[in-house]
Amino acid sequence: SQYSAVDTNPLSVYIMQPIWNKIIKIVPLWIAPNLLTFSGFIMILFNYFLISFYDWDYTASGTSPGLVPTWVWLFSAFTTFCAYALDSIDGKHARRTQSSTPLGELFDHGLDSWATSIFVLSFFSVCSRDNGKTGVSVYTMYIYLSIVLFNFMCSHWEKYNTGVLFLPWGYDISQVVLIAAYLLTGTVGVEVWQKPLLFGYYITDVLVILLIG
Repeated sequence: SQYSAVDTNPLSVYIMQPIWNKIIKIVPLWIAPNLLTFSGFIMILFNYFLISFYDWDYTASGTSPGLVPTWVWLFSAFTTFCAYALDSIDGKHARRTQSSTPLGELFDHGLDSWATSIFVLSFFSVCSRDNGKTGVSVYTMYIYLSIVLFNFMCSHWEKYNTGVLFLPWGYDISQVVLIAAYLLTGTVGVEVWQKPLLFGYYITDVLVILLIG
């Protein structure tokens, strides 16, 4: 059956989709759509291992600031954007080359299920672990990760029953938030997360809501 998806997110419809439509035009027709999908996943995976190398215990933004070099945060922003772009254009490229298949959809969404966890785990390096008011506990990390994975599962269970994938608004928002968080950390420093934003709340509190929303 033909793949069917509905995207009503204004951020995606009015800002990101026009960008992807421009990018897709420069992708050579001989490139396989699955190669775009896999390349994006490899970027996500590499980014996770890179951050883990410097911040294996999730304390770089808290009790051990400065452990992660500035270039790592900036590189993370770049790889996250590239992975976001590749994941957004692989389906367009498949339709453009008339090579859409159920197997390609399975490959795409299968890697997305892994990427969902990796995105969240990488983001926790920005939040930091058990750092007083600005950090999050390991238990809280697990709860946040479970919420994100449950949302992912529900959207695909809905697609299984209706035949239509209603794309969650949170995906595009979370990707933009991740990129902005990495850029801000790289340009300003991890200290930015340790300053109250408003009414005793910190920027990380807002970011977590946007990420899991």
